[in-house]
Amino acid sequence: MKSLKTGIDWIDKVIPAGLPLNSSTVISGPGGSGKPLIGETFVSAWLKDGGSVVFMSLQYPTTKFITTSIKNVTGLNLDDYTDRIIFLQLDVSIPDLIDESNNIIRANLVKPEVWDKALHIAKEKLPGKGPGVLIFGSALNLLLFSPTYGDAILNKMKETITTDKSNTYIFSVSTTAKADEIAEIENAADNLILSHAEKEPFRLFMKIVRIKGSNYDPNEVEVAISSKILNDIKETADHSRKVVIPAISKI
Repeated sequence: MKSLKTGIDWIDKVIPAGLPLNSSTVISGPGGSGKPLIGETFVSAWLKDGGSVVFMSLQYPTTKFITTSIKNVTGLNLDDYTDRIIFLQLDVSIPDLIDESNNIIRANLVKPEVWDKALHIAKEKLPGKGPGVLIFGSALNLLLFSPTYGDAILNKMKETITTDKSNTYIFSVSTTAKADEIAEIENAADNLILSHAEKEPFRLFMKIVRIKGSNYDPNEVEVAISSKILNDIKETADHSRKVVIPAISKI
């Protein structure tokens, strides 16, 4: 199985053969445990290796926050890769989607049919060079707060990562709420990574639970990101969740 090696010591230590391509990975853990930041390290390596990325980062209010987070965590400037990235921005105020620009699509991703349509349009826009297309979704558990579409979008997420083996998926989800539903997403994924945080000083840790068709080190490893960066990003994500959850809870 082909794989992607990140070149980052703390990841390559536990996944020495690399992340399998055309597989699905779920990064799971309590709120504030740095799950998207772990995913962003894979995103950086993916783009450097010539691949393309679709971002569904629901915890950030604008694409600027995604760009800033990745630059702070990995040093990568997304502005250098605009021809190989698409941002899917959650917008629950519209019924469908709006193809806003070359690399921004606003979409009501809570609706399963819009989820499918938005992903299809995004993937069609991107070149399939290098390792191919990576779909990176973070804070996807927020979609489960919809009283109308929560169950349906849960099933759609599971269907997406179990049936589409022509692309690579990395989803991060919080176990703080909707734990039973999150367990279903964890079980559906090929690969599972768990994370947790310690305070004073703020430190992140991760461990590999399974990697499809590859050896891995099951021992916990510290995520090498500074406490200042962790705190700054956490504050932004916490603020956004306070806005996103009430909006999704109304539909």
